[in-house]
Amino acid sequence: MDTPMTSRRRLLQVGAAALPLAALGAALPTVARAATSPSGATLRMPAEHDRHVRTFMAWPALSSIWSTQLTGVRRDIARVAHALSRYEPVTVLARPTQAADARYECGPGAYFGIEVVEIPVDDLWIRDFGPTFVVAPGAVAGVDTNFNGWGKTGTPYAQPYANDAAAAATLLAEWGLPRVRAGFVGEGGSLETDGEGTVLATVSSLVNANRNPGMSQAQVEQAMRSALGADKVIWVPGLAGQDITDCHIDCLARFVGPGRVILDQPGPRTDPKWVAVYEETKRILQGATDAKGRRLAITELPGPDRRYIRGTGTAFLSSYTNYYTANDAVLVPHFGDSYADDTAYNILRAAYPGRTVVQLNIDNIASGGGGIHCGTQSQPVVPPAV
Repeated sequence: MDTPMTSRRRLLQVGAAALPLAALGAALPTVARAATSPSGATLRMPAEHDRHVRTFMAWPALSSIWSTQLTGVRRDIARVAHALSRYEPVTVLARPTQAADARYECGPGAYFGIEVVEIPVDDLWIRDFGPTFVVAPGAVAGVDTNFNGWGKTGTPYAQPYANDAAAAATLLAEWGLPRVRAGFVGEGGSLETDGEGTVLATVSSLVNANRNPGMSQAQVEQAMRSALGADKVIWVPGLAGQDITDCHIDCLARFVGPGRVILDQPGPRTDPKWVAVYEETKRILQGATDAKGRRLAITELPGPDRRYIRGTGTAFLSSYTNYYTANDAVLVPHFGDSYADDTAYNILRAAYPGRTVVQLNIDNIASGGGGIHCGTQSQPVVPPAV
């Protein structure tokens, strides 16, 4: 007899995928060429603003990573999960020994429901270590990008990641979804797409010996195109060695829609090296075209004045651009600079008409150098079979 969890998963497999997943899995390559469904359609990474089945999150496990902030970080995760549950189902991965606590913190008052599943994790950054989903008409699979702790072993940024590295494969197996193992090492936060074949990425986070030693930019790009079903990669330089991610694209530039990009504009008192990253990124995007040949329309999203934010410390991520686009909503941080918070709200409301902009205090998460987008991963609705 099915438990409620297996029943929901069976519904997901049969109702959403609408094809025998075993057949799809047999048809998928692990590397080298573009993954295709049994019908021959290329599996492509969809835009985040497309509809979701659910959002995956992760319950941070280790005080060795977060020290005395662990309780506050978990409180922020529960706050984000609750806000998301008003718009779509949420599934939180947690260590078996911590699942009861996660259920207690996340459970009460959830609208669509927050399910906690016992899959071991180390930290909350499921955007980076979880699967990046790809879809085709009637088909879905998860791309495992071979998470290696951002390549930080042996550096001051190093932290435990063995459970996180295994989480994508475990999650996909639990849900009975095919796994595509990418031919490169990277993270979901290093990949931004318009859903129509264009990917944005930073050189610093992918063409880097700490992830892909011996691979040229052209080789990394080919592996990305194969795994994600991409037709074109627009590269910006980024900046290596200055944060744990080596400058992920999801704190810098995001697709609002085909041919439309949100660009993070550093606020007052930002370190000049990040201002230079913004200026170079803007210059490249202004001259770029997407996979369909469209020039990009750029909307700048100004950051807060660091004199007026609540957060402190050099690792604190005061970026509104690390927002998350849910079904009918956009979740974005507020930082305490009321003018900048209001400006971000109005810009995102105009950029996403028809969606509610929800502002959240995630200061504990931001203190670790990440944001709402870093702590979420969307499972897309499968396009109908042709």
